[in-house]
Amino acid sequence: MLELPHRRFNALTGESVSVSPHRTQRPWQGRTEAVSSALPSAYDPQCYLCPGNVRANGERNPDYRATYAFTNDFAAFLPQATRQDASSHALLRGESVAGTCRVLCFSPRHDLTLARMSVQLIRPVVDLWAEQTAELGQRWRWVQVFENKGEIMGCSNSHPHGQVWASDFLPNEPAKELLRQQEWLERNGTSLLVEYGALEQARGERLILENDSWLALVPWWAVWPFEVLLLPRRAVRRLPELSVLERDALAALLHGLLAGYDALFDTSFPYSMGWHGAPHDEGDYAGWQLHAHIYPPLLRSATVKKFMVGYELLAEPQRDLTPERAAEWLRKAVT
Repeated sequence: MLELPHRRFNALTGESVSVSPHRTQRPWQGRTEAVSSALPSAYDPQCYLCPGNVRANGERNPDYRATYAFTNDFAAFLPQATRQDASSHALLRGESVAGTCRVLCFSPRHDLTLARMSVQLIRPVVDLWAEQTAELGQRWRWVQVFENKGEIMGCSNSHPHGQVWASDFLPNEPAKELLRQQEWLERNGTSLLVEYGALEQARGERLILENDSWLALVPWWAVWPFEVLLLPRRAVRRLPELSVLERDALAALLHGLLAGYDALFDTSFPYSMGWHGAPHDEGDYAGWQLHAHIYPPLLRSATVKKFMVGYELLAEPQRDLTPERAAEWLRKAVT
């Protein structure tokens, strides 16, 4: 594989990333992140997400014992909004949007993360993702399930939780993925990501974990240093379509992968993780394959973060180690 500076192209979005593997050797005298080894307590009386506590809006959480979902008290979208054209000029186009936002508590215990939860405890989280997707997809075109983990990823509360934002429009990233997957299907008669997953499984150099139902790999076009793509091995459009066995297998894969992330730099590994299922409307979406993106910001240690600045903002993303090297490190961490 290329060890010289080169570019790689994203088959899923059409974008590109520059790879400069020699930059991993450069001295680092920039910002370092503080790392705390202290674990929080199992219950925090000041936490807005712990069972029985009062949230910022005055409502009290139930004494939940497993997963728990509620409408975000400070939602980015509102369901009662009506579609309106907010354009005032051809160069000043805009429109109103509607939707809803929910918080998804993964556990009543404040001191856990998905990486520290057993397979048996992760399994209900998979069901929660699927249930929320199925319910919200009855009304909203796009349902975005995601988790921000860690303070440096903007997480404002360390209680194990994620979110789901549902909207009446298709956002930028899934819109690009939809276009590329449809084009691939029309040209080749196959699902882009099903074919890509089989290719990565056969080659193995970027594969991290696999089981009978799932693949976890560092994609050829990865932008973040230890970015991971999760793919079902069969054609599946949305989370609710996963079988019982596939949900079991996903919980097991997540358990191994996320614990491996923590082991890589011996820290509670921060990331943003999100699911991309097919839109919820009258479209066929035969070429769409369910997948999850995991974007961790750490670059070379628990204290050194990848910054998207300068060339990355003004030209195109640039990564300092090859996806193959990242996959090699992650394989060692998960075993």
